[in-house]
Amino acid sequence: MNYKIKGAINRNKKYFLTFGILWLVLVIVFVAPLACSIKEAIVLGDNNTNVFSFEHFFMAIGENITNPFGSVAKGLSSEYISNFGAGFVYFTIAYLLLVIIGIIRAAPKTEYADIEHGSSDWAENGEQYRILSKKNGIILAEDNYLPLDKMGNINTLIVGRIRFW
Repeated sequence: MNYKIKGAINRNKKYFLTFGILWLVLVIVFVAPLACSIKEAIVLGDNNTNVFSFEHFFMAIGENITNPFGSVAKGLSSEYISNFGAGFVYFTIAYLLLVIIGIIRAAPKTEYADIEHGSSDWAENGEQYRILSKKNGIILAEDNYLPLDKMGNINTLIVGRIRFW
């Protein structure tokens, strides 16, 4: 099971910075204006009760989205901090859950995923080119060819199977 976690992290390592930047942009552009607009849309209604007004909400969201940094500053003020904090926490939790689901879905299915089959890792420092050719012949692996003009025994054992579907 450990190979799945390591494989998922290795596959997505290059995306972590992108996930962080996207989270920050969405907080500035989406969460702060929405939280401020919700707070501004609560008006005093009949019987001295607070009522949510869609008319005030749509007017406020238009103003706050066009000025996202102003809405972030407004959201950090003492009047709006509770709405902004709640929206920030809920959005961050939802975003982290989506990122974790994405990372889990990118986990390798087996321990041997992304490992080349038939590689030339058995030889080091060009040792295989005493027997094989780097340029032409019968393809054995990437950059490994069995030369056709080689003198002597060139019998080849191929391990594996050919699949036909």
